[in-house]
Amino acid sequence: MLLNLTNHPSHQWPENQTALALESYQNVTDLPFPQIAPSLTSDQLDELVGNYFQKVIELHPNAVHIMGEMTFTFRLVQKLKTFGISCIASTTERVTEQIGEMKTSKFQFVQFREY
Repeated sequence: MLLNLTNHPSHQWPENQTALALESYQNVTDLPFPQIAPSLTSDQLDELVGNYFQKVIELHPNAVHIMGEMTFTFRLVQKLKTFGISCIASTTERVTEQIGEMKTSKFQFVQFREY
């Protein structure tokens, strides 16, 4: 099972991302990424990381798709990898369109990449 620990629920993924996840991991379970207050102390962040580490361990994933606030992500990825759990990120290509003053960007999934 692939555990999706991001702000992007798997039911909203593009078809090619879903297909690759299912091909590689058979199923996907979502665990919403926590809101990380910028005022958290390092100790408070470590406590939150510890709580999420326990949540992940209890779900027994084959891998964790984790993307979000960088310091939380870095610390949790370190703990999970030490425990032998693979952690991956999704890579995207930015497609930008400029019409007058309006600039829009769309992100197209390319692949999963291991941390």
